[in-house]
Amino acid sequence: MTTSPDHVDSREDLAAFVRSLRRSHAEDGRPWENADLPSFLDAMAAWMDDADGWYRNTGRKLPPGGDWAFFARALQAATTYE
Repeated sequence: MTTSPDHVDSREDLAAFVRSLRRSHAEDGRPWENADLPSFLDAMAAWMDDADGWYRNTGRKLPPGGDWAFFARALQAATTYE
């Protein structure tokens, strides 16, 4: 099971990571700060806007590539996919 974003190297790892987040939301004794969907999505967008700062502050380099459209499609698909 993938529990860290640092260990996501494939689509399958990403799906496993998302499932682990879902389990964390449902089962963890510590509630999420952004537990409802609107605040979660707002926080995600805010973090994406500032990701270069986060990467810089943690001594990492923002990945230059990536399939951002894949992630956007996954988010959009989740609005209707069963």
